[in-house]
Amino acid sequence: MRAATKGTVRSTRARLLGVLALLVALFATVTPTAEAAGSSADTQAAYLAEQLRTSPVYVTDQLPREIPKSTTPSFAKVAQRTGVPTYVLVLPLEATDGEALLGAVHDRLGKKGLYVLIDDSSVTNATAYGVSAPADDAVTTATYELPYDAGPLRSFERFVEAVTEDDDKAAARAEAARDKYDADGEPADLYIGPSDRDDQSFLTGMAITGVPLAMLLLIPYVRRWWRRRPGAAPVSLTKRPSTPRRPTRLLLPLAAAATAVAIASTAPHVFDQTTSSASPRPRAIDLNARIDRVVEGLARDPIYQDAESPRALDRTQLTQLRSRIVEFSASTGGGPVFMALVPQLYEDESGSDEEYFAYAVHDKLGKDGVYIVADPLDGYINVFNYGLGLDSYGPLYDLPESVTYGDEKSDTADDHLLAERLTTVMTALDKTERTDEPTTPGDPYPLTDPITEDELNPLFYGDFWPGLFVGALAAGAALALVAAALGIVRKSLLRRNPEPLPTSALPTASPAMPTKPYLHDTARIELQALAREFGTGETADTRARNRYDATMLLATDGETLDELAPATLTAVIVLARATRAALSGDDSTLCCGVNPLHGPARTRRHVRTSSVETRRRMLPLCPVCLDDPHKIPARLLKLPPNGLPYYEDELLSAVPEGFTKLGRKVREATNVR
Repeated sequence: MRAATKGTVRSTRARLLGVLALLVALFATVTPTAEAAGSSADTQAAYLAEQLRTSPVYVTDQLPREIPKSTTPSFAKVAQRTGVPTYVLVLPLEATDGEALLGAVHDRLGKKGLYVLIDDSSVTNATAYGVSAPADDAVTTATYELPYDAGPLRSFERFVEAVTEDDDKAAARAEAARDKYDADGEPADLYIGPSDRDDQSFLTGMAITGVPLAMLLLIPYVRRWWRRRPGAAPVSLTKRPSTPRRPTRLLLPLAAAATAVAIASTAPHVFDQTTSSASPRPRAIDLNARIDRVVEGLARDPIYQDAESPRALDRTQLTQLRSRIVEFSASTGGGPVFMALVPQLYEDESGSDEEYFAYAVHDKLGKDGVYIVADPLDGYINVFNYGLGLDSYGPLYDLPESVTYGDEKSDTADDHLLAERLTTVMTALDKTERTDEPTTPGDPYPLTDPITEDELNPLFYGDFWPGLFVGALAAGAALALVAAALGIVRKSLLRRNPEPLPTSALPTASPAMPTKPYLHDTARIELQALAREFGTGETADTRARNRYDATMLLATDGETLDELAPATLTAVIVLARATRAALSGDDSTLCCGVNPLHGPARTRRHVRTSSVETRRRMLPLCPVCLDDPHKIPARLLKLPPNGLPYYEDELLSAVPEGFTKLGRKVREATNVR
């Protein structure tokens, strides 16, 4: 009895389903809906014409991230400047076919005027119907005079500026814009991207630390190098700068700190960009507009076709799909099915994320069921189950790519064969096993915030901090490069201004009978070396300063070194070497009495200075003369031009008695003069 009753119930249910499906099909055939009737009112052009009949400017709700619908008044204000009736359509580029759409809209609207089509970046097409306007030239001008990132509103403003000119001027301007584009390429971008801002932050950080540190490192280094360079003029003690006072010492650090502050305060004005796009911020109403439109349509009909896009389903196909939806809804374990044939664009509220779009529609519609999102522009199909008990491993979740993404055949079809592929989805849905537990996908991945996605990071953020560290390294690298370059320059100068001989080489390298040019060159080299080592004299002790003073008194006794006598040149050489020795910490007070050009003496001895005389002299001797006293007569310094022994000169007679006595002799001689 129960079995018979159960069979009767099943039979009755099947008959009811058949009758219900027949009624749906009959209702759809006899009283077609606004989306399935197939009349002109159902076409894309007719829908857009109807919108323009309400307002001459229509901005899509599908591009809120790029062109919020709330910008309609801004486009309308610009359109009023054309001087002729102007009808503006702002639509996704993928949903239009240019002039053909404008022509179809004009035919349905039936009004004369300038018809303009704008996509998410610029004016793409314009046609004048029954009015005089250089539409084509204005489009060319707007296309070639502005960079790609200028934005649709700025592009429309440039279009209107050009379309209000007379035909000849507009044509000349368009030709000039095209020629300039061909010659120079696309105009420079008006906006920077996040990576550009990172570069700016990094550069600012480098400058804030690199420039002041470079000042602190390079300026003192270069100044020291300049004073000690080969060939530098000697610095007289009487003209030597005094030790810098504290305010002077603080001048460079204060200048470096002021430079850092100046860079930090100026950089935000130089890098003053705050956004990476011309897109205005969308408002909540902009982000919800399309979702509300789709939900309103699905509340009336389980299949919603985007009115702004070319229709992918005709009346017959709609009827068949509605019938399949009714059958599934009435089947055991079945439920509602909602099909949204809506474009999925990167500029829309969902950021081209079908899962997020389905989630938002389900949340606002408030009904569980299977949500099918089909893109009429690229043909992609995505299926999401919210709350129905369907097997997650069934056919519905293993659809072939030819159904979800299409194949070569569907790609070449205008409608992407969506009706056939959606029918396949419904068949898979029917075959999917039912479960006791409803399944629902988790929350979709969070989207990039459409309100703040175009905002650039602050300048003092992100890569700014690594830039500070790299700036310090760059300052050190700059110092190394400058030091290397000045080292090369120094070597070049040394070839023209050679370094003095080392002290150990003096006894064997110094001649016993030097010429005046030799004495002149040696004195010049020693004075240059003394100038480099003495510097400003800040670190010199009293002994070194006294010797330096005596040296400079002799060196500046004439206009040039060429005017000095050989004996004076010899005294200059001896005192310059003695001063350098004192600067290096050498406490020697005597030079070789046989040949003062031999350098420091080790001890005193009674020696014969002539091979014909038996008279001995108490003279300080250098190590070489001390080791071989028999050669002392031959090594005795004799001055040009007569070859007389050096100690017969009144000034040099004090040499064997030490540097102090020689310095005193120099001061006495110069005071007398």
